[in-house]
Amino acid sequence: MNEQEKQAWFQAYNARTHVLGRVISVITLVLLVGAPFVIGIYLGAMPDLGAVARGFFSVGLVWMVSSIAEFLIYTPMLGAGGGYLAFITGNLINMKIPCAVNARDIVGAKTGTAENEIISTLSIATSSLVTILVLALGVLLLVPLQPILQSEALQPAFSNVVPALFGAMAYKYFRKNMKIALAPLIVMSVLFILVPALTGSTSFMIIPSGALAIGIAYFFYKKQTREAEQK
Repeated sequence: MNEQEKQAWFQAYNARTHVLGRVISVITLVLLVGAPFVIGIYLGAMPDLGAVARGFFSVGLVWMVSSIAEFLIYTPMLGAGGGYLAFITGNLINMKIPCAVNARDIVGAKTGTAENEIISTLSIATSSLVTILVLALGVLLLVPLQPILQSEALQPAFSNVVPALFGAMAYKYFRKNMKIALAPLIVMSVLFILVPALTGSTSFMIIPSGALAIGIAYFFYKKQTREAEQK
């Protein structure tokens, strides 16, 4: 298969992926939104929809910005197939993104390539299947393991799983270019220390930290360009 045939095949694959992803996304959205209404109607316990709408808009507007930011940031990293799978199955920050990034680094694929598209889709699909398996085992073993899981000795570990995971992953990327990573890291760390409530809005804080990193990278790029022109 020559390069032109590969491109044609990949375009056809992407087209099928978009059709299937959109159909399943709509079905998932209908099921997620429709389930509470079906349960409420069946049990005769429908809430006041006006109150529900007011409650939704009080938090929905904030999460809308975060959701758009996540879509714009993560979709180029994951590609079409991986993006649909990740957003449908959820838990992007804690599970899907680390899994896809780690798999991409292992095979040496680059963002925006067909290889990255395939690797992201396979890694996120595997992550989703493993998650379902672990949850199923967790439900079956919840009662027998409850005394162990609730022991005081394990509580610090459970409280630091996500920081440990992202700290280890972040260091690998920070050390590649500390000039760009240092300022956002310091600014965000100080901001979270001064305003602890922001720790619950990490997705939203990606926007200013990412903008700061892009600005610093652009500054160094322009500086290197000027130095190259002077030479």
